[in-house]
Amino acid sequence: APLKVSPSLPIVESIAILVENNPRPFVASLDVMPGASGALFSTRVKMGQTSQVFGLVKAGGKVHRVSQVVKVTVGGCGG
Repeated sequence: APLKVSPSLPIVESIAILVENNPRPFVASLDVMPGASGALFSTRVKMGQTSQVFGLVKAGGKVHRVSQVVKVTVGGCGG
């Protein structure tokens, strides 16, 4: 499934993706260079079953979380 995290928060420090029902929930992370603007992270993830997917963004010293259920169907993933 293609995943994209594009935070609109200022001072983004890092981004991480987790898939709740995967055998290894931690999928990927990205450290953002200080002073960089317009952070965008996208990747493809293999999922065996429908699961809650979490995007974690550390910005300004705080961690922010967003989540969405991604449904796995025959032939691929969908929202």
